[in-house]
Amino acid sequence: MTGTVYLVGAGPGDPGLLTQRGAELLASADVVVHDRLTGPALLSLAPPTAEKLDVGKQPDDRGDQEAINELLVARARAGLRVVRLKGGDPYVFGRGGEEALALQAAGIPFEVVPGVSAAIAAPASAGVPVTHRGLVTAFTVVAGHTRSVGTAPAEGSTNWEALAAVGGTIVVLMGAAHRHRIAERLMAGGMSPATPVLAVQWGTEPQQASVRTTLGGLSAITLGPPLTMVIGEVAGLDLRSPAPLPLTGKTVVVTRAALQASPLAQRLRQLGARVLEVPTIALAPPADGGRALLAALDGLGQGAYPWTVFTSSNAVERFFEHVPDTRLLGTTKVAAVGPGTAGALRAYRVVADLVPTSFRAEGLAAAFPSAPPPPAPRRVLLPQAGGARPELRAELSRRGWDVDAVEAYRTVPERIKPALLAAAGAADAVCFASSSAVNSYLDQAGTAPRPPIVACIGPVTAATARSRGLQVHAEASEHTLDGLIAALVSTLDGLEGEPPGRPG
Repeated sequence: MTGTVYLVGAGPGDPGLLTQRGAELLASADVVVHDRLTGPALLSLAPPTAEKLDVGKQPDDRGDQEAINELLVARARAGLRVVRLKGGDPYVFGRGGEEALALQAAGIPFEVVPGVSAAIAAPASAGVPVTHRGLVTAFTVVAGHTRSVGTAPAEGSTNWEALAAVGGTIVVLMGAAHRHRIAERLMAGGMSPATPVLAVQWGTEPQQASVRTTLGGLSAITLGPPLTMVIGEVAGLDLRSPAPLPLTGKTVVVTRAALQASPLAQRLRQLGARVLEVPTIALAPPADGGRALLAALDGLGQGAYPWTVFTSSNAVERFFEHVPDTRLLGTTKVAAVGPGTAGALRAYRVVADLVPTSFRAEGLAAAFPSAPPPPAPRRVLLPQAGGARPELRAELSRRGWDVDAVEAYRTVPERIKPALLAAAGAADAVCFASSSAVNSYLDQAGTAPRPPIVACIGPVTAATARSRGLQVHAEASEHTLDGLIAALVSTLDGLEGEPPGRPG
């Protein structure tokens, strides 16, 4: 049976601006065919098993569109659900129309999912509307690539001189390399050199930067692609909020595994931060393929364990992947290291019997009861990450328990793209929620610049960061994501107006 192709607008860059329909389709995709600038936060919405193909083009590069068309047709004919993820809106300079024509000619069913265009989103994120009552009532969106600004007329080229006479706002996409020629032609068409201009690079993304200038000064700006240029009277407006959120204007790096990053990233964005998701670790199956965990579950079903202890939400997720019916727990009691892990249990309708007031392994061990005297069963099941710290297991053993510590998953380093490392180095802060994330990030960053503020979720992670030469500026007193965010906000507030030096 023939599959379906979905031409999905990815939006301007901020993953929060992806449409709900786009997110639904990504979650069920067999194949994701994406552009060059598609971020990891969007790709992480697809199933881990989905094939992800980068077919992006460089600026002013027409690329092999025919090959992309053939790829979409071939994957659909193989019976797969194909998401063609395109920056902005598929039909706004995205060549989505060409792909739709190719699918139509091949008899492949397809659906177009509109996206938020950078032409509107980038100016808005920098405080400029493209229309404003009493000032301008129309706007034109135009491509600024080589073919549109050439000196010789060509089919489909832009008559910039005529455009200058039309009036209203002019929004130029893909014009960074040709801004001098664009300004020349608009002024030749009668536009004043004093016309306000806003140039926004990486609009809505963590590394967003903007410059306000004039048409006469446009050629002097140093911002490069991807660039959105707004030309007209509205570019003189500045409609940014006078009462910014606590993290407004701050770029924060989140280093959690891609499948885990969303809750932290979402909360940071709600506080106004621009979030740069840089997954440094990934979750992998146990080294033994899960045999030890499955054997322990057999024992659990036979009532062998009075207690099961969880030290992370990851352990909860991996555990319940193999538990089709929570009645398998029977009369076993359940302990959780903290509220985050307890919340993961509640998602499976399991309420933790024990959650310590100190949300770390040592706190859980201190709150755990001593083993009962024989002949009462004294076994504890401890599903955990490969290479987990031995302190909890050792303390439970000292309390008389027989601890079966089984590997439920492993954390492995995730390769960080050089462009992401460079962007992270220019951020305001970086958040670490595990020692493995610290080590992977620093191993790959080497001597590259790092964010000046380091925030850690708790003392274990902070100790690892310090052992690697980092100065830890914010350490959560409550070892949860909310505690991490609170510590970060407090630290940044305290340093406002007093920028710290970058670590050496």
